[in-house]
Amino acid sequence: MKKVIQINSLDNVLVALKDLKSGETIEHEDKSITLINEIKAKHKFTIQEIDIGEHILMYGTVVGKALKNLPAGAAITTENIEHATNTFDAKRGSYSWKAPDVSKFTNRTFNGYHRKDGQVGTGNYWLVIPLVFCENRNVDIIKHAFLEELGFAKPNPFKNLVKQMKETITISGPDKIESLSFENAANTGDSRFFDNVDGIKFLTHQGGCGGTRQDAEMLCALIAGYLNNPNVAGGTILSLGCQNAQVALLEKRLNQINPQFSKPLVILEQQKEGTETALLTKAITKTFLGMAEANLEQRKPAPLSKLCIGLECGGSDGFSGISANPTLGHVSDILSALGGKTILAEFPELCGVEQELINRCEQESSAEKFAGLMKAYAGVAEKVGSGFDMNPSPGNIKDGLITDAIKSAGAAKKGGSSPIMDVLDYGEYVQKPGLNLLCTPGNDVESTTGLAGSGANIILFTTGLGTPTGNPITPVIKVSSNSELAAKMPDIIDFDTGKIITGEKSIEESGEQLMEMIIKVASGEVQPKAVILGQDDFIPWKRGVSL
Repeated sequence: MKKVIQINSLDNVLVALKDLKSGETIEHEDKSITLINEIKAKHKFTIQEIDIGEHILMYGTVVGKALKNLPAGAAITTENIEHATNTFDAKRGSYSWKAPDVSKFTNRTFNGYHRKDGQVGTGNYWLVIPLVFCENRNVDIIKHAFLEELGFAKPNPFKNLVKQMKETITISGPDKIESLSFENAANTGDSRFFDNVDGIKFLTHQGGCGGTRQDAEMLCALIAGYLNNPNVAGGTILSLGCQNAQVALLEKRLNQINPQFSKPLVILEQQKEGTETALLTKAITKTFLGMAEANLEQRKPAPLSKLCIGLECGGSDGFSGISANPTLGHVSDILSALGGKTILAEFPELCGVEQELINRCEQESSAEKFAGLMKAYAGVAEKVGSGFDMNPSPGNIKDGLITDAIKSAGAAKKGGSSPIMDVLDYGEYVQKPGLNLLCTPGNDVESTTGLAGSGANIILFTTGLGTPTGNPITPVIKVSSNSELAAKMPDIIDFDTGKIITGEKSIEESGEQLMEMIIKVASGEVQPKAVILGQDDFIPWKRGVSL
């Protein structure tokens, strides 16, 4: 296994692939570099002398600026460099792209649910969601009425732990409780009443009224996107009646996304129905009948061009941009070459690579839209005393991502190298095959929530530290950047790219193997860990400052 890697020939730092000792000599090309400091795996050190004010280069781009003179072999830290990026402007030149060899996948299919509008779902879910937080309680009542009776409830094995503790403290006292042995075994049994319905999903939130009108409009756009997502067979919408997020606004947004929308949809307003009993009786009856209709759908073969894959990262580390994210990038390029759709989100984590992405935009209008969204987002953050440079979390920094530009340059690798066909604002629905950019926060759940609302029927989620995140309607496949994480947290990790770090596997090999897993997940043959664990995270972005 190699000790270090230079990601791009222009870089003036190396990345440690394993822990390196102070005083150790590293041979790199024609240089012998003696380390001034101990360098932990995932962290970086200088190849040459860098004077104060000079730029730090990684991935061939500016990711920081030296705060002091740095000798060759010096660790780069938050104390000796700060965030810095290149500026960006209009699209420059034309972009050429060599598509990967996709002969292995050209005639492949997955078994999905075909919708009347031509979309194909990787799942078949019924959705229950309120237009306003006032209806959350009613949604919960419906939830408890349905889940166990229809076989969708996930058993809570920790109830048995509490039972054991009750018995132990009664018989032996509290001192014996910590000696109890308990294993949390995931239940993968299936006792569904509706065999062809993968689940009934209940989404609650704190929006719909009391905020800005823009927040209400954004929420309606998001809900419309969820209803239109091919993984959703139909839905039940509960409205109070007097809130900002009006039914008419939802219907308008739904018509804008899909004028031919024809899925079964139940919409009820409590202030029209009268008593809660009347509302809930009608909601439960109509929902049950809608699910019976959804149960008539069956999986059928579909070309891989019907996949729409969201590209996400969270809990990233210094290896994410070397292994896991480039693996997703290769998958994105494969899907683009096959005529499928991919969506790269998290605009705060594209800070510093804007010009590269602008140059990849197929249309001038898309380049201008991306630049405008980035500048507006950054401006709002700066106005409240924040900024994209404050995006890296303590965990990111500890594991080698010490500036937002370093994090962003690695995060952008999820988008591969194909042309960018469209740029979407939060709540806009994907239309064009190929790579799309979607304006979301870097916040994991706000971003995955947005990806599903824009039409993703699979989400790939890379992590170097471990993130227990999922989505209610779109399967989330967790991809680890290192094998240590995959071994430590096998309950949340689905796919390991750590062999890229050790040199045992190429990015292309890893990407093709991940494609095979995607096909199995899309066909319902394999359930990602997030689905097994019931990680149904849903947080709409209120368009405020969220990094």
